[in-house]
Amino acid sequence: MSRHNERTIKKAIEELLESYKLKGKINEVRLINSWEKIMGKAISNHTREMHIANRTLYIKLDSAPLRHELMFSKEKMIKLINESIGEPMIDDVVLK
Repeated sequence: MSRHNERTIKKAIEELLESYKLKGKINEVRLINSWEKIMGKAISNHTREMHIANRTLYIKLDSAPLRHELMFSKEKMIKLINESIGEPMIDDVVLK
């Protein structure tokens, strides 16, 4: 039996996700599921909606003061998000 075509399960799954263009959606789900861990409970409690489009994270908050405060921390948020996902996924954040 030839072993030249063997690969790890992880590698096979990564190739499958790439070929079906699902990696972005998987990362989006991972981000949403780990939002409280990344940003903390206070910010998570005021987050109403989140979605990603064209490498931009759109966040709808129910607190204007929090939205204003987070405007000054966009670069830090992008860095935290990309580190938690393990790859550069977000280039910008839009707060609504």
